[in-house]
Amino acid sequence: MEIKFETYVIFVSFITSFFAVFLSSGIVLGIPSIAQEFGMNNIVQNWIPTIALLVVAVFTLPAGQISGKFGVKKLLIIGVSIFILASIGACLSFSTETFLFFRVIQGIGMAFLNVSAMAMVVQAIKPQNRGKALGFTVTGIYLAGSLSPVFCGFLVYNFGWRSMFYFVIPFLILCLVIMILKIPGDWKTYENNKIDSIGYLIYGIGILLFIYGFTNLMNAVGVICITVGMCLLIIFGYYELNIDSPAFNMKLFKNMKFTSSNIAALCSYLAIAAITTILNYHFQYVRGWNAQLAGIILIITPIIMAIMAPNAGRLSDRIHPQKLAAIGMTIATITLAILLFLDENTPIYLIVIAMILQGVGMGLFTTPNTNAIMSSVPPEETPNASAAQSAMRTIGQTMSLGLLTLVFAWFMGNLKLSSRYADLIVQSSQSICLICTVICIIAIFASLVGIKSKDSFNL
Repeated sequence: MEIKFETYVIFVSFITSFFAVFLSSGIVLGIPSIAQEFGMNNIVQNWIPTIALLVVAVFTLPAGQISGKFGVKKLLIIGVSIFILASIGACLSFSTETFLFFRVIQGIGMAFLNVSAMAMVVQAIKPQNRGKALGFTVTGIYLAGSLSPVFCGFLVYNFGWRSMFYFVIPFLILCLVIMILKIPGDWKTYENNKIDSIGYLIYGIGILLFIYGFTNLMNAVGVICITVGMCLLIIFGYYELNIDSPAFNMKLFKNMKFTSSNIAALCSYLAIAAITTILNYHFQYVRGWNAQLAGIILIITPIIMAIMAPNAGRLSDRIHPQKLAAIGMTIATITLAILLFLDENTPIYLIVIAMILQGVGMGLFTTPNTNAIMSSVPPEETPNASAAQSAMRTIGQTMSLGLLTLVFAWFMGNLKLSSRYADLIVQSSQSICLICTVICIIAIFASLVGIKSKDSFNL
């Protein structure tokens, strides 16, 4: 039986998205082992997941214009290739510096991969099936999140942390083969546009300084960095509005549905992304579990998300996606309210209930919110829309982990995380959950702001 062209596109998007998230989520289980081998303190080890996401945030918007100019399939091939090479490099690392360097390279590959995979689905799939197709892609993201704790916990416990990186390589090579042999042509929407190098530079430096400053707000350098970063991002927005071939089309933000959905996405990931790390620290440091056992429990939330995502995608083709997104964020807020009281005496069943609610809430939120963003722009702007939603996700995740680093540094200084400091870990975790609860409430209102705006974007 001949496999349809669209099926190959969805499969490649599913697998590439799956393994990018698989390693991003799973590396949390390997942090204690990596930190122990390289002698990292709690501040440095929190940068293991953060630094890759920071690089993704820097390169995501440029990836949107570059993929539109040279072709989304071509950029996806490049992104996957970089990701593979960086994974090999991480395995061969011999120090903190070399390991973090290859995490930076991996972040570059991930930025190209994230934007191109989503844009390829949107451009290749018919509009009436777009929500369903996006649902499968988002399912890959959540399924990766559900399987990575178990697989990565097992791999770290039995074969060491390097096995996580080796595990992803053959699957990504398979995707390269399929793209080269089974997906003909390419999609180019900005072929005649010039590359906005100045815009890339302003944005890259601005977002880098802003997020770095966010993680160091306790000192003067952090305050200066975040201030300069914000100024550069404002300059970037003004500059992009006044050139012919911008790195990102800022006029898209005239559409309230596009704007509010992106703000909701940013807030949701800022509020939720650190929860997995908090629970992992709770299980391994506060309760003394090993990585394998912690991974088995951490599977609960993402497996629920994986079940919810495709169904939410189909629903968002028929029911207003922003209504579904608001309902999802309301449920996620209840999760954070429960985790406000997380300590060594919290019953496991209560933690499990909170994780189930988180899975249901984020499963209802993410696919409809993505559909709202992608459907609010014309077809030729899908690379920009894909870059925007990917940027909101990665910036939110990076700031969430930056918040974790900031709060842990406030309570613990530069102490190494261990069971002897369980009380300080509990205090840090509870403070983060309180802040994230407030952010979740903001996300609920942001989901509803643009609900009456039209799907078609009018420049």
